[in-house]
Amino acid sequence: MQIGFVGLGRMGGNMVARIRRYSDHAVVAFDPSHDARESAADKGVRAVTSLENLVKALKAPRTLWLMVPAGEITQQAVDALAGLLEEGDVIVDGGNSKWTEDCARGEALAEKGIQYVDVGVSGGVWGLQEGYCMMVGGPDEAVARLTPILDVLAPPPTAEDGPGWGHMGPTGSGHYVKMVHNGVEYGLMQAYAEGFDLFDKAPFDLDNAQIAHLWMQGSVVRSWLCGLAAGAFDQEGNDLAGLSGHTADSGEGRWTIEDAMARDVPTPVITAALYARFYSRGEGDFTHRLLAALRAQFGGHATKPAADAADAADG
Repeated sequence: MQIGFVGLGRMGGNMVARIRRYSDHAVVAFDPSHDARESAADKGVRAVTSLENLVKALKAPRTLWLMVPAGEITQQAVDALAGLLEEGDVIVDGGNSKWTEDCARGEALAEKGIQYVDVGVSGGVWGLQEGYCMMVGGPDEAVARLTPILDVLAPPPTAEDGPGWGHMGPTGSGHYVKMVHNGVEYGLMQAYAEGFDLFDKAPFDLDNAQIAHLWMQGSVVRSWLCGLAAGAFDQEGNDLAGLSGHTADSGEGRWTIEDAMARDVPTPVITAALYARFYSRGEGDFTHRLLAALRAQFGGHATKPAADAADAADG
């Protein structure tokens, strides 16, 4: 099969490398970065310098996979390709787009005879080695055409769980499932973080790395995330002193909560995990100051001036 890729960053670069490493599929790719193109070329990818050249290098019917930041950049890439492609071609968005945007794009492209597939991709930087779990939404015909690529990118199928990718349903369903996947991920990460925080303050001299490795041996809470925690403690030390607590969010946790609210589905764990990320970035500091002020007002409890608090933190 021949496939075009747009975006050769951390994820896209690894994905084209996996395709070339484990198959004979031909990959033609574009990225505005010269270094990214050179790196891909070293892996057997034909790198081109523009979207126009990318489309010209592919035989019709074409399949183009986008791995670019979600939002306006993705929309710009889709709009540009829509003006270059022909009826029967397929655009695949493997980024973190919101599923409602997929539905709108799918409808707009269908008017031009171009099919649209959304793929929620999980696996991160480990995907090159382990494979990517992929949640796919889109027309049956387009997904069937994409299957040889999905088979290479996914982990090998297992007797217990089946293949490493699945067709969830129509356009938008792939990113919808990935959205909820990320919300669940928030909750799992927060639970591990809180548990190990308690170990860090326990009345015993506990070894977090030892515990995380131990939990990977048959425990009901063993998971890939637990294994990654063990690796983090091994690398950074049990107190993670060299790391900042600032934790960003991609937006998918927010979308999960918004959708849950619209459907009257309670998601207290996912919501609390997202709010904990806000606090990690200093958001909510005013809340804490007001709490201290109210406690002083009704109970006469002492408050600590901001400068003293900063000095204490520095010390």
